[in-house]
Amino acid sequence: MIETPITKMLGIKYPLFQGGMAWIADGELASAVSNAGGLGIIAAGNAPKDYVRGEIQKAKSLTDKPFGVNIMLMSPYADDIADLVVEEGVKVVTTGAGNPSKYMKAWKDAGITVIPVVASVALAKLMKRVGADALIAEGGESGGHVGELTTIVLVPQIVDATDLPVIAAGGIADGRAAAAAFLLGAVGIQMGTRFLSAKECNISPVYKEKIIKASDLCTMVTGKRLGHPVRSLRTPFSRRYQEAEYGGMPDDELENLAVGALRKAVKDGDMENGCFLAGQIASVVKKEESAADIIKDVMDGCEETLKGAMKWVK
Repeated sequence: MIETPITKMLGIKYPLFQGGMAWIADGELASAVSNAGGLGIIAAGNAPKDYVRGEIQKAKSLTDKPFGVNIMLMSPYADDIADLVVEEGVKVVTTGAGNPSKYMKAWKDAGITVIPVVASVALAKLMKRVGADALIAEGGESGGHVGELTTIVLVPQIVDATDLPVIAAGGIADGRAAAAAFLLGAVGIQMGTRFLSAKECNISPVYKEKIIKASDLCTMVTGKRLGHPVRSLRTPFSRRYQEAEYGGMPDDELENLAVGALRKAVKDGDMENGCFLAGQIASVVKKEESAADIIKDVMDGCEETLKGAMKWVK
């Protein structure tokens, strides 16, 4: 059993988070992960307050274990969701795509544990100053919105920059990668892409099949020109978007090109017009299985790898 400061802080069995994937990480997936000993996380994404409230209440009906909500701070509904997590008594909030400073007092007064996602040392230090309880250091190997630094470079720098517990994310889908994260100084891991194959993950069968059949060079990054790069699977949509991005399309038209593309992938499996977010580690995912089996596989593999690490030391 691996116990770390994050398992003690949150009252969870394993130091493993499920990523807050927009329109994917719903109450069913989050509760399954929490019931299996990890920290399930509901993604607010760009969803309105009533939708997110419904997913929170669904999770409450399915688990009595801790779970969290991820708030994407660039969402037009961010203010509403910031209030909602207080109203619903959510215990853990993770944040991304922005600075949560203006919400921190209300969240801390409500007893919420706040764990921002950071992709740079500067942001990590700022989050420490405004009262974050821990940090998720997410490398550019991850799916969705990405930063410049890789996980193996970012994590030790974030660990050195603050005294907050650090959870590593990006490029982690098995026990070997989890063990590497702990050796870099992290006290926990977050996985998104691996959970796309979970039986409790309610994405379209087309999406799930594309993850299971993914190759090592299956992803690409688009959106750099607009300042918010996104990693997704190579599809007709992503290639068309890349052509438009570097073909001179005006910024407003380029923005509109991506509107609704993730939902088309998640709900409809639309290969032509859907954006299938995934990390570079997708090729490691080989089969559909329960969230509980995924967590057991990763944590058992992590322990085995860590125990064998000393074989190289004389």
